[in-house]
Amino acid sequence: MLPSTLALVDDDRLFADGLSRYLSEHGIEVTTFADGADLLASADPYSFDFYIADLMLPSVDGFALIHVLRRRTNAGVLVVSGRLASDTFKQAVKAGADMYLAKPAQFEQIAVAIEAVQRRAGPGDGQQKTWRLDRRGLQLVAPDGARIELSDQDLALLECFVEANGDVVPRETLTRKLGKTSEAESPGGLNGTVFRLRRRIERVTDASMPLQAKSGVGYAFRAPLKAL
Repeated sequence: MLPSTLALVDDDRLFADGLSRYLSEHGIEVTTFADGADLLASADPYSFDFYIADLMLPSVDGFALIHVLRRRTNAGVLVVSGRLASDTFKQAVKAGADMYLAKPAQFEQIAVAIEAVQRRAGPGDGQQKTWRLDRRGLQLVAPDGARIELSDQDLALLECFVEANGDVVPRETLTRKLGKTSEAESPGGLNGTVFRLRRRIERVTDASMPLQAKSGVGYAFRAPLKAL
């Protein structure tokens, strides 16, 4: 089984173009980025079903990029790189990569590796660990037991995500829930509230970030969320 969408991060234009064409012919919608910074600055950097990344990138280090992705998404991550240091494989896996292939790698090998990662990840998707919303205690409880203190605005947002059951909640709905009359980019606005909540989650748990943006549409909580 191959993913529907894939982000390919590699500054080797010839390699990236060739692999993109090959994977597109197999039904994958591929978006290429010449650097990790380009991916992270894109509209929906964490919305792809799969990621392929080189390690030797112009600005954002490949290991750092993988670490960021793993904090934000459960999607598969495959490293395809010409970096051949003895500890490269260990570092890549420690950062959060699912598999490592050394360049030069045949496109067919890469497709097989993608399928292998998808196959391994598949059953786990149906067994995602549950986050819990403790209404009385004003806390969000991560799957590992870490507790995130919530404001009244945080609680209002999370109530929307409980009701949505994994679907995207429109910005207008969230803005109204916060009692705002506009979506101005103020510190107290929707984006500011989501940003602060994400930062608090990241500070207390290593669990993948479930709160994801859908550019121009709204936000979704991409993990089971149960209210107590």
